Amino acid sequence: MKTYVFKHLTRILLRIHSFAYRWLGFCAVRAEGGLHPKHRLMRYHDFFVDRVDSQDRVLDIGCGNGSLAYDVAGKAASVEGIEIHPKYQSYWNGRYRRENITYHLGDATTFDFGKTFDVVLLSNVLEHIEDRQIFLRRIKPLASKFLLRVPMINRDWVTLYKKELGMYWKCDPTHFIEYTFEVFSQELEEAGYQIESYSIQFGEIWATVKTS
Repeated sequence: MKTYVFKHLTRILLRIHSFAYRWLGFCAVRAEGGLHPKHRLMRYHDFFVDRVDSQDRVLDIGCGNGSLAYDVAGKAASVEGIEIHPKYQSYWNGRYRRENITYHLGDATTFDFGKTFDVVLLSNVLEHIEDRQIFLRRIKPLASKFLLRVPMINRDWVTLYKKELGMYWKCDPTHFIEYTFEVFSQELEEAGYQIESYSIQFGEIWATVKTS
């Protein structure tokens, strides 16, 4: 009887955990004036800025509000950002505007850039794409260097426990995948990329990748 009670209570608490996680992000963005506090606390922009050079032409795929493009453009020669959601356009023309940034409203899986770049940024993008092999092969000619950031499924025990119990476990409902390092590296290898270096930070993989 006690085991049944605790199993039931565990499921209730796990549902509360998922609900609270989603609403925490929603509220925190508004509490911070429109920018998620993870940008400030994780300092993941530094990973991208530190790995571009002053002469680089950079493409930021899935640029969102443009905050990462803005920081990278403070060092790189030029940045182009592409984002499918029009809700971010007000940021492009305001808070995250720079003379050396060009923003595009469009779908990166089909958009024709008509040029190549030195570096492509994919910050929390791959997990939102269902046909990743098609996408990765399509963007491969755009640059020889790619900087990627993806979430891990094994970021903590709670996530794995939810999945084991058949409960909702993803950190974002729009994700098609959350990675182990083995799955991440295999996916890239199959698409013709090689991981040059990587680190695991905050339950995410941050990687520098070259085309093979």
